[in-house]
Amino acid sequence: MAELDGKAAFVTGGGRGIGRAIALALAEAGASVAVTGRNTANLEQVAAEIAERGGRALALPCDVADGQAVGAAVAQARAGLGPILILVNNAGITASVKFADIDDATWERIMRINATGPFFCCRAVVPDMVAGQWGRIVNIASIAALAGLPYSAAYSASKHALLGLTRSLALELARYNITANALCPGWVETDMLRDAVASIVTTTGRTPEEARASVLALAQQRRVTTPEEVATAALRLVGPEGAAINGQAITIE
Repeated sequence: MAELDGKAAFVTGGGRGIGRAIALALAEAGASVAVTGRNTANLEQVAAEIAERGGRALALPCDVADGQAVGAAVAQARAGLGPILILVNNAGITASVKFADIDDATWERIMRINATGPFFCCRAVVPDMVAGQWGRIVNIASIAALAGLPYSAAYSASKHALLGLTRSLALELARYNITANALCPGWVETDMLRDAVASIVTTTGRTPEEARASVLALAQQRRVTTPEEVATAALRLVGPEGAAINGQAITIE
């Protein structure tokens, strides 16, 4: 995938899980990568892995919920790597709460990180893409962007919002050879799944195996997706195969 040679990517939530897998895949394909997130140690470890493999990366601590912090991180990435032409909005959080028990802070934090954060990132990098007449935006949504999930009203609402943002960007930016797509995986083998399982074990007394099975059953999912499988789909969207794919919600299960 020589097409990514010389292109700079900005990956949020890049210190672990899906973000880490995507950052490594982009670097392997020739892109230089700004890896962002809130855990500096994790970011530095991913950047070091990329460097060990002969790639180029920057570790940039950043909370996507802070618009000024996003702008500053993008400016650092641009100064160090060049114009940002690939954006992967992966950072996200959830909470398993009955609808009646969702407080204002939980709702606002989930919406801020999962929906407003990607808006901040897109706003910061789209000018580079327009100037370069090329860009790829990949938003990591969720199956929850296509169907509501019980006990996850805030999460589902935030991912629906992210999908709406994706589709609007796809229409508005297509004239500049910029695509915007959403990947919608079910449960992925990440800390989010492990935390959900642990919460069920604590509250119900089920075994970890039983809790894991119940999570998958509730989502009507037969297996757990790996971060690498999501990374493969993301790489396809930013490479030559993705040129004709725009405004899509692609499920991964």
